[in-house]
Amino acid sequence: MSGTRSVDEHLADVLRSVRPLEPIELHLLDAQGCVLTEDVLVPVSLPPFDNSSMDGYAVRVADVGKAGEEDPAVLEVVGDVAAGAGRLPEVGPGQAARVMTGAPLPPGAEAVVPVEWTDGGTGAGPADAMAAHSADPSGAAGEVRVHRPVTARQYVRSKGGDVRAGSVALEAGTVLGPAQIGLLAAVGCGTVTVRPRPRVVVLSTGSELVRPGAPLGPGQIHDSNSFALTAAARDAGAIAYRVGAVADDAATLRTVVEDQLVRADAIVTSGGVSVGAYDVVKEALTGLEGTVLGGAEPTGDGDGEDGGGDGEDAEGVGDTPRPPARVEFRRLAMQPGKPQGFGLVGPDRIPLFALPGNPVSSYVSFELFVRPALRALMGLEPVTRRSVTARLECGEPITSPEGKRQFLRGRYEPPAAGEELGTVRPVGGPGSHLLGSLARADALVVVPERTTQVARGDELEVVLLD
Repeated sequence: MSGTRSVDEHLADVLRSVRPLEPIELHLLDAQGCVLTEDVLVPVSLPPFDNSSMDGYAVRVADVGKAGEEDPAVLEVVGDVAAGAGRLPEVGPGQAARVMTGAPLPPGAEAVVPVEWTDGGTGAGPADAMAAHSADPSGAAGEVRVHRPVTARQYVRSKGGDVRAGSVALEAGTVLGPAQIGLLAAVGCGTVTVRPRPRVVVLSTGSELVRPGAPLGPGQIHDSNSFALTAAARDAGAIAYRVGAVADDAATLRTVVEDQLVRADAIVTSGGVSVGAYDVVKEALTGLEGTVLGGAEPTGDGDGEDGGGDGEDAEGVGDTPRPPARVEFRRLAMQPGKPQGFGLVGPDRIPLFALPGNPVSSYVSFELFVRPALRALMGLEPVTRRSVTARLECGEPITSPEGKRQFLRGRYEPPAAGEELGTVRPVGGPGSHLLGSLARADALVVVPERTTQVARGDELEVVLLD
């Protein structure tokens, strides 16, 4: 085990050891949450043709220029234009075509009169809506009275008014959310080239761990870490597989890890990294020959659902030599989360994060080290959470161990009107087992290494967890 290192040194080592995943081409819905690696040009203008933004009548402006309630313009209706219509009626002088929202503007027409500005072809007063074509086909013919004038191009969506063919629809580096995927679909892109979401395998270690929902025996607790860390990986944008808890047996743990390499771009374990006699992660992974820290180029692009820990999807386990691994275990100058392990395992040098077993420690460690690595794999910037400066709100002064960077759980309030800084109030105590306070927190309050006491009104860095 190496000497104590700082949080920043450990994070720098982690980020030096990961590279963005290789780009792949994916169908649109498979690319949700991924990052574009190249600009996407618009192949077809949006809209691809002039179309109506209202249900109404396509007209020539001169024919309705003097229309009014007392003296409406009376026009001949020459047909219907529905959305998706192919053959369009031509609108000549004194004529109109009934047109629906999104339908092409027929030739000869210059604007659209909303149906509410007409009698709807009924010969009565102002209409509220059009009669359904199936119920009254006669609406596509006859006459319509227009009670108000329109200007040229009024209620017309122009071809290319949203985006024009040949322009850039989305730039490289864009994260594809629902709106971006909708735009790509609208301009006719069926696939895009992106960095895939990393596949993350999460497992807990400990013979005392029982799956939630199962009864507890003597000395047993429910496995919360694998669920929290799997959720955290998904929140970071990864495809996460939760593996069942692994008992305190080094050979079993190593077999499980090796089995999971086939579907992993990163592996996260919790527990077994301290100085106890049953810290099996250290026992299984310390000092193995093979890949060293630095220069990793992890690969892979898959997807999937939650997986079990039996390794049934691994290929060739037991038939080929075990892949080399090297994980370095360290003491970090931080609280919680002092014991940490990190390394690159397997022939593809997959990043493995060995986090502490205490629930708060493992979650804080994930936020500080694993989440930035996952964002780096996806090619996202910035890799770290947003931080702000806030004033501390507390009762009694809070002590902090000298030489360690402490991460308190807190609730952040943005600045009030006219204020420059928001406030943060610690929730719960500093214990690394206090899940109740962690669940109420939306921020981490950072107490620097050289600060041994903080009090109400002190200004501190706050890492926002939203």
